[in-house]
Amino acid sequence: MDAYFANTQAGYNQVAAQYAEAFFHELENKPLDRELLDRLIGRVGKLGPICDMGCGPGEIARYLKDHGGDALGVDLSPEMIANARRLSPDIPFHVGNMLHLDFPDAAWGGIAAFYSIIHIPPAQVVDALRELKRVLKPGGWLLVTFHIGDEAVHLDEWWGKPVSLDFNFIQPAAMDASMLEAGFSGIEIIVRDPYPEVEYQSRRGYLFARKPEAAE
Repeated sequence: MDAYFANTQAGYNQVAAQYAEAFFHELENKPLDRELLDRLIGRVGKLGPICDMGCGPGEIARYLKDHGGDALGVDLSPEMIANARRLSPDIPFHVGNMLHLDFPDAAWGGIAAFYSIIHIPPAQVVDALRELKRVLKPGGWLLVTFHIGDEAVHLDEWWGKPVSLDFNFIQPAAMDASMLEAGFSGIEIIVRDPYPEVEYQSRRGYLFARKPEAAE
């Protein structure tokens, strides 16, 4: 693991307990997120399980499971995974890096990657998307969320703990281009303003994309 991802892993290990306490119930205040997750569940149907990629404490996986999805979660941080397993013992969670997933080709029907692509260096975003496409079944769906912008926010401290974390904001057009380069189709982009007093005050992007059927 290179230094960037080692720092990301170490940072989230440091704040895993505080993060779980702060964010495990955040979907209660995010109606569009819930609506789009419902849409993902409907689109995937019985094609296969849906992975909460960069799952943190597993709030997305919990929602997917509670609303009819066959859910699992993957995160770079072992401490995040420990919290996810504690909070949702009925859902399988795994430590993993979205650039090099230890899962076979065509393993899943869908992926919900909520604010995990923002921790991938911009030069490696297409590589990460290709890896996500690899583990999707033909016709499978990917839902990616991201902060909209051109900046990178760096944290040296979070909840009083020393960290070294980069949050790479992304423009919708750039994400669209990366999806096309990675080989996805059926791309749909949704943008919203931040919910006041609920979250970090950045505009949010949501992008649906589909792995083409083999015959396409």
